[in-house]
This record gives sequence, structure tokens and C-alpha cells, in this order.
Amino acid sequence: MAKNNVAIKKAQAQKASRAGSSHESNISLAPKPIISTIHELKQALNTTINDYFSTLTPKLKLIDIFLVFLVALGVLQFIYVLLIGNFPFNAFLGGFAICVGQFVLLVSLRLQINDGQTKKETTEEEIDIVIDNKGEIEEIDVVEAKIVEKERIFESITPERAFADFLFASLILHFIVIHFIN
Repeated sequence: MAKNNVAIKKAQAQKASRAGSSHESNISLAPKPIISTIHELKQALNTTINDYFSTLTPKLKLIDIFLVFLVALGVLQFIYVLLIGNFPFNAFLGGFAICVGQFVLLVSLRLQINDGQTKKETTEEEIDIVIDNKGEIEEIDVVEAKIVEKERIFESITPERAFADFLFASLILHFIVIHFIN
């Protein structure tokens, strides 16, 4: 058993030294030009946007639009207070609190509705080491396997129940803010 552990550690060290020596020669310390960095950023944004529009359901897109609206409304209220003043301060606090509270409730609804569409990918590695009679390593094989499974966090909550919870919490939030404004 101890010999196997030592052999595994030697194999990992040899593998790391081989990977490190070949990897070090490919690394360039010169800075990348800004044009290539901007090009990579544009590619990443285009890929993200295309993936967003091709995979998202209309319900989630509608929720995302409402989230953007709430953020814009909160920012506009904050700018108004900075530029004009905060004479009815409780009105500003109520309006800003309703934006933040509704945003939080919407994000919660989005997470609960989108729960069944999340996938969990894991990679498992298995190391096979062949040791000859002298105790030296002859061969190292690394086998990788990808495991894809759907992971549900909110197993007992249906989308209809999540929406009903959202409506109930929104009504309570609005009731509290209306009484705060007086």
C-alpha cells in the first residue's frame, strides 16, 4: 500500500514536471495588443448574447426585461434625489425600497422557474499506473469521464406555486411601502 502511494506521488510529480516544462516554453511574457483583447471581448459578448436569445424561454426573457426596468427606475430615483433634492424623503425611501424589494422577489421567482433547466457537469479522473518489478513506473494512463445530470434545488416547488408565492410577497411588500409613505 505504501509503495503504491509513493508510486502515485512520483507519477504525479513526473506528470506535473512534464506538463510544466512544456507549458513554460509556450508562455509569452509580452503583453497582448489591445486590438486582440477587444476582439476577444466582442467574441465573448456575441457568444453570450446568441446563447441567451437561443436558449431562454419567453417567460424568463420577460422577467429579465422587468428586472432591467426596476434597476433603471431605481437609478432614476437616485439621480433625481441627487439633482433635485429629497423633500418628501419618505416617498423616495418608499419608491427605492419597492424597486429593491421587487427586484429581489423577481430574482427569486426567476431562480425557482429556471430551476429544472440547470445542468451539473462533473469530471472524474481515474489514474492507472503500471509498475514493473524494479518499482519503476512503466505507464501512466489518465482517463477522464464527464457526468452530466440535472440538478433541482427547489424540488417540491412547481412554477405555479412559485408565481403564487411571488404575487403574495409582492402584495405584502406594496402594502408595507404604502403604509410607510402614509
